[in-house]
Amino acid sequence: MRLRVEFTTEPFDLDEAPAHALVAREVIEAAELDAVDVGPFGNTAEGGADEVLTAVGALLRRTLASGATRISLQVNVLGEGDA
Repeated sequence: MRLRVEFTTEPFDLDEAPAHALVAREVIEAAELDAVDVGPFGNTAEGGADEVLTAVGALLRRTLASGATRISLQVNVLGEGDA
């Protein structure tokens, strides 16, 4: 099964990336995921279910420890045509 995760961390800071946002980027880029897209207002990554779920667990733990006060995420199961 393949999954797509979309997430944001808050609070936002338009002047410079907060620590929790930098940690989120680090976690996602270090994970064994495909099609990683990290941006200022949202982030997306795709991969196998085990890899995505492992990355989401690390993302939640590490961004909360780095000052995130809110993490919004959505996980979708990809069909064959979505990859």
